[in-house]
Amino acid sequence: MVWLWVTLIVVGILAIILFFMSVKIVKQYERGVVLRFGRLHNVRDPGIRFIIPIVDVMIKVSMRIVTLPIASQGIITRDNVTVGVSAVAYYRVVDPVKSVIAIEDVKSAIDQIAQTTLRRVVGQHHLDETLAETAKLNANIREILDVTTAEWGVEVTLVELKDILLPDSMKRAMAKQAEAEREKRAKIIAAEGEALAAAQLGVASDTMMAHPLALQLRTLQTLVEVGVDKNTLVLFPAPLMGSIGDLTAFIEREAALARGH
Repeated sequence: MVWLWVTLIVVGILAIILFFMSVKIVKQYERGVVLRFGRLHNVRDPGIRFIIPIVDVMIKVSMRIVTLPIASQGIITRDNVTVGVSAVAYYRVVDPVKSVIAIEDVKSAIDQIAQTTLRRVVGQHHLDETLAETAKLNANIREILDVTTAEWGVEVTLVELKDILLPDSMKRAMAKQAEAEREKRAKIIAAEGEALAAAQLGVASDTMMAHPLALQLRTLQTLVEVGVDKNTLVLFPAPLMGSIGDLTAFIEREAALARGH
């Protein structure tokens, strides 16, 4: 009788253990790949799922987008400049069966292939292209990764260059180049201003030639502006005094005509 009770207890415990071993919970963002005797059996959707203990093995695969940082590495560009480039990749599993059967470790594999692809793509471009055309480089890297990872059931959704580190000597050279470029633009702008000013001065001189008194009035205005400082001594040349006399005679004639009317 005792042995019977012991047997029943042992059987009950084993049944409970086998029950919990057969119950699997697949989360909403997961898929369960079931292998029966080592062979692919099926893929289980989210929810409570039952498998045959010992016979079946369930491997859960996350279907969410995974962020994979690509560590900075020294890369030699096409113009023989060594730069440190780091990036970040985003991928997700689209075929859980391939991600389990075709590749052993998806994350490690994508990390390695992303590093080699980054090195190859950046090495095919000059430094200026690497700095200015990052969108083009991102697209090229993503296209290459998509072709490779499609066999693994993985889709690379986005690749972005995160940081580009330049040597100190290259930073100084680029700073000098930028300064020279700014000086060139400043000189061009100054030359354009001189050309416009010369053109306007030509128009002004033509106007003054047509009206001789305008030149005299402009001269007097300049003398007034110079004489603002009390310590300034202004010398009137003889021709200027003659011009003032002519101006005075003109004013007197105009006044006489006004009185005559």
